[in-house]
Amino acid sequence: MQDRKRVAITGMGVVSPLGCTLDSFWSRLTSGESGVVRLTKFDATGYDTQIGGEVREFSPEDFVSKKEQRHLDPFSLYGVSAAKMAVKDSGLDFSRENTERAGVIVSTGIGGLIILQNQMRVLIDRGPKRFSPFMIPQMITNILSGHIAIEYGLSGPNFCVTTACASGTHSIGEALRIMQHGEADIMLAGGAEGTLCELGVGGFNALRALSTRNDEPARASRPFDAQRDGFVPSEGAGVLVLEEWEHAKARGAHIYAELAGYGRTCDAYHITAPHEDGIQAARAMRLATQDAGLNPEHIDYVNAHGTSTPLNDKTETKAVKGALGEELARKVAVSSTKSMTGHLLGAAGAVESIACALALQNGVIPPTINLENPDPDCDLDYVPNTAREAEISACLNNSLGFGGHNATLCFKRV
Repeated sequence: MQDRKRVAITGMGVVSPLGCTLDSFWSRLTSGESGVVRLTKFDATGYDTQIGGEVREFSPEDFVSKKEQRHLDPFSLYGVSAAKMAVKDSGLDFSRENTERAGVIVSTGIGGLIILQNQMRVLIDRGPKRFSPFMIPQMITNILSGHIAIEYGLSGPNFCVTTACASGTHSIGEALRIMQHGEADIMLAGGAEGTLCELGVGGFNALRALSTRNDEPARASRPFDAQRDGFVPSEGAGVLVLEEWEHAKARGAHIYAELAGYGRTCDAYHITAPHEDGIQAARAMRLATQDAGLNPEHIDYVNAHGTSTPLNDKTETKAVKGALGEELARKVAVSSTKSMTGHLLGAAGAVESIACALALQNGVIPPTINLENPDPDCDLDYVPNTAREAEISACLNNSLGFGGHNATLCFKRV
């Protein structure tokens, strides 16, 4: 392990229901504010779920010209904007870098669902001759990484990882692997999603996966609570600038945290339900911890996948116990920031990685809000309702995607 390169986080950008700057995002996250509202992006009358984590306070013209915006599905618009924020935050000047050793893995779980829906309407109303020539380039999942690479002229490793709700976490982890093996000095990594539309909400409603607590939007996402009834759909993006440690130190970069470990496994069990024992989710956590050169007792905080669905939360509780041991698991702080942001799907792991890096830097653990009636099957310390000051040396970030895809990242304090 001594031969592997260390990786620093030197820049971060976020587009989220809690804000579109790091300061606003972190302030609201640690204040326990909810970004869940009644849906305004379409008329949700008649849908079982009429709430979501909408991106507000977002000025796309600050990042992308109006002309270019017409050629971007919302997931790409959010992702490009978050990437530009992250690069600015890092202080990197790519005109001074070897851009063949800089790459991009910024992914999505679903991709251009809104452009697909809109173009289907064109087909039905106006016929096949009126399709937009930009439909396919706007829709495909890899296009976001392509847009970011073109923006900065980055010709290093470039692809996307589409693993449902684990997409952002897998993307950051695969970027870490590339850098650990010396194949790049800089990687932009993360995830984006923009599926708050009729197809997205209707499809998840058909799965019976979403909360229907429409009369109380801010209280709808309630991970680990006995009255949870499903996740709240959300949108946005998170992008991290990952930099080889010595490269970052040499230019005097601010380092938020070290990205130190990565584990990924598969339940190989069911297309949507997690394995009831959480065996492979636990193994992903152990692999990430070992990859970081740590033992379970070194972990101070777990940012849980914590979706607020009946199956996920009790399964993940078992997984944390399986990874850390039951006695240690009861001493470790575990929280779900989805209680405030809703579930950003393919962007969730990236936005939650930003939360982890800020928690390490600031010594504050974000809470799990709306935890009012603890589920007896969920019996860990979920940092209920109020943020907690704590010295955090290392933390884990879990993402568990449909298809049984499990991914965990391990971060260390600088």
